[in-house]
Amino acid sequence: MAAPGPVTPEAPFESSQPPVIEGFSPTIYRNPEGFKEKFLRKTRENPMVPIGCLGTAAALTYGLYSFHRGHSQRSQLMMRTRIAAQGFTVTAILLGLAASAMKSRP
Repeated sequence: MAAPGPVTPEAPFESSQPPVIEGFSPTIYRNPEGFKEKFLRKTRENPMVPIGCLGTAAALTYGLYSFHRGHSQRSQLMMRTRIAAQGFTVTAILLGLAASAMKSRP
């Protein structure tokens, strides 16, 4: 039976340095994006999502106002409109995701 070769001790783990992972290179953000900048960038990328959100909020608000005033038919119409606006928003999100996935392909 052959004796194993000399064992060289590896450098101990340094908590001040991130671990080295093969194939991964961390990026350091020097200028973090704030809420306003991110919101404006995302709105420019897919403007239909905020429009759908505003439509949903408007239909909900007007529907609740109509319900409070006792206009049940108008309230029902606004709740149905809200559902349509939510569907529009979800569709806009999915189409935006598909478009960004197609853009990122080589």
